[in-house]
Amino acid sequence: MTRLHLAAALDGAGWHPAAWRSPDARPGELFTAGYWAGLVAEAENGLLDFVTFEDSLGPQSSRFEGPDDRVDQVRGRLDAVLVAARVAPLTSRIGLVPTTSTTHTEPFHVAIGIASLDHVSRGRAGWRPQVSPRAADARHFGRREFPEFTLDQRADPRIAEHVRRLFDEAADVVEVARRLWDSWEDDAEIRDVATGRFVDRDKLHYIDFEGPFFSVKGPSITPRSPQGRPLVTALAHDVLPYEFAARGADVVYVTPRSAAEAAEIIGRVREAETTVGRLGDPLKVFADVLVFLADDAPAARDRKARLDELDGAPLASDALVFTGSPGELADLLLEWRDAGVEGFRLRPAVLPYDLAGITRGLVPELRRRGAFHDAYGADTLRGLLGLGRPAGRYAVS
Repeated sequence: MTRLHLAAALDGAGWHPAAWRSPDARPGELFTAGYWAGLVAEAENGLLDFVTFEDSLGPQSSRFEGPDDRVDQVRGRLDAVLVAARVAPLTSRIGLVPTTSTTHTEPFHVAIGIASLDHVSRGRAGWRPQVSPRAADARHFGRREFPEFTLDQRADPRIAEHVRRLFDEAADVVEVARRLWDSWEDDAEIRDVATGRFVDRDKLHYIDFEGPFFSVKGPSITPRSPQGRPLVTALAHDVLPYEFAARGADVVYVTPRSAAEAAEIIGRVREAETTVGRLGDPLKVFADVLVFLADDAPAARDRKARLDELDGAPLASDALVFTGSPGELADLLLEWRDAGVEGFRLRPAVLPYDLAGITRGLVPELRRRGAFHDAYGADTLRGLLGLGRPAGRYAVS
C-alpha cells in the first residue's frame, strides 16, 4: 500500500478567522517563540513530513484587495523564515517550509535566507514562494504602483496581464535562487589551517543571470547547503500557477473538493509540466484540506458553527472544509490517494486543538490502516519525500 505524506499548514491561531476566540486557543502567545516551537514539536511527535508557515506583506484581511477595519480577527504575524530558523534547533527530523513573497523581495536575500535555514536545520528546509499582487502591499515598499482590483476582476485583460507578469517574475526569482544554491560546489570549503586556504575559489561560480526583472551576478555568500537545493513548494489553483510550479517547484499544493476533481487537477498539473518542458522528477501533488476534528461529525460541525457565529459569517476557503472524526478524515484522504494524490497539507481550523487532532487522532488511524509511516525514514526533507539530492549545475566533475 502506498503510504501518504502529511504536512500541517500553521497560521496564527488557526485557519478559521475566529479561531483565536476558541476556548482552547492561546491568543496571548501568538507572537512568542514558545508558541511556534510547541506547535512544531507536536507536529514532529506526530511524525508529519513537514510544516509550512504562512506569511504576507500586508496585514490579514477579510478583503482580498487590501486591509479592512475589523478588530475582531487576528492581525499581525511574525516573519516566517525567522520563525522557522528559531524552531529549527529545537527539532530534529521534521521539515520546515516558510512562505516568502517573490514580488517585493530580492532573490539574493531569499536564496541566502532559505540556504541558511537548511544549514541551521541540517537539511530540513523548504520554501513556498508566493506572489503579492495587491496595490496595498506595493505601497509598503513604494517602488512600484500596482492596479487596484478585486477577485471578481481577475479576468479583466489588464489585471490578467499584471498577474501574469508577477508569476513570470516569481519564476525568475526561483530560478535565481536555485542557481545561487548551486553556485558553491559541495567541496568548495577547504578549511586548511596549515596552508591558509579556507575556500577553493575555482569552485565558487558566477551565475550570470540576466532576465527582464533581475540581473544577478553571484556567487552566493552562503556555502551549498545539506540538501543542495532546499525543497521548493507552491500553492496553485489554475493553469498559470500550475505552470509556475512546473517550472521550478518540487511539490505543488492543490485544492480539490472531491476525488474526481483531484484526478482532474492532477491531469492539468501534468499538462502544465509538458507545456513548460519540465525535466527530472514530476511534481509531487499535495491536496490542501482545512480540518475541524472531533469525536464525531456532529460535534465537529458544532465547533465550526460556533466559530462561524462569532465571526458573523460561514467560513469561506479556497480549500475543502472538512468537519468530522479522524476516522472519517482518513477515509477521505485514502479515497483521494486512490485518485492520485500523494500527500496532504492539512490546515488546522484552530491551533493547537486541530493540530493535536491530526497528530493524535488521524495519524494513529492511518497507521492502523498501513497508510502512514511508523518512524522518520530520512534525515533531510528531500529524503522524507523520496527526492534525491541534486548535483550542482556548475560543478566541473
